[in-house]
Amino acid sequence: MRYLSVAQIAKIWDVSERSVRNYCANGRVNGAFLTGKTWNIPEDAKKPERSNQKKEQPHILLDILKEQKASKYSGGIYHKTQIELTYNSNHMEGSHLTHDQTRYIFETNTIGIENEVINVDDVIETVNHFRCIDMIIENAKAVLTEKRIKELHLTLKNGTTDSRKDWFAVGDYKKLPNEVGGMETTLPEDVPRKMKVLLAEYNAKEVKNLNDILEFHVKFEKIHPFQDGNGRVGRLIMFKECLKYNIVPFIIEDNLKLYYYRGLKEWNREKGYLIVTCLAAQDKYKAYLDFFRIEYDV
Repeated sequence: MRYLSVAQIAKIWDVSERSVRNYCANGRVNGAFLTGKTWNIPEDAKKPERSNQKKEQPHILLDILKEQKASKYSGGIYHKTQIELTYNSNHMEGSHLTHDQTRYIFETNTIGIENEVINVDDVIETVNHFRCIDMIIENAKAVLTEKRIKELHLTLKNGTTDSRKDWFAVGDYKKLPNEVGGMETTLPEDVPRKMKVLLAEYNAKEVKNLNDILEFHVKFEKIHPFQDGNGRVGRLIMFKECLKYNIVPFIIEDNLKLYYYRGLKEWNREKGYLIVTCLAAQDKYKAYLDFFRIEYDV
């Protein structure tokens, strides 16, 4: 084995002699040893990678969302998702906050109002929805269970006017019958059983595709397990499951709202209505991914 000096290795590796000495002193050069104060380095020794070298960028959307959430990165896909999903999902359920107000709450944790009246519940549910999105990102890979679904509802409705009503079960299934779009939903006493059956059927499939996720969503909304907040919780679940199975997620925006409701209503007769609507919404989210240069499966 031929050994080279620090100066010779520094030229080969194109680094300073000080760097070579540091590599050797920290045990990062295999086979290097000292003779007195002189380092002897094998001629075929490999240059160590820099310890502060940037990590390979994640390429799966879920990884990127987690990374941007953890680093509080502003202006990326995590930021965009928080604002667009929260604004549109809440707006569908009657929130009067504007897109700019929603964005301002997320970015500054404050809200500016001038010559208008703001419903406090709209603000609370907006902040709560941001937390729900964080929950589905952090737990995207987890199995969908009743406990996790109830935790989403609890987070969404916590601190609202509804949470102070005796008959409104925050984080638990409804106590009173309700309806959606003029249609009756599952009676309170039947909800636990139907939810168990729905989750058992869904989780029995090892891998889910978009149609499986939509099928679950339709059945969930027809059960309507909570007193209020079913639509938002249901759309959060869809987003979570898309992330889990590396399916491009989607956000139902205002221009697709009526088509979305028709798709839910007509699912058993014609599945195409809801599928086409969600694919259109998915195309919009793909445009976001293209802008941020995030790869996805076509």
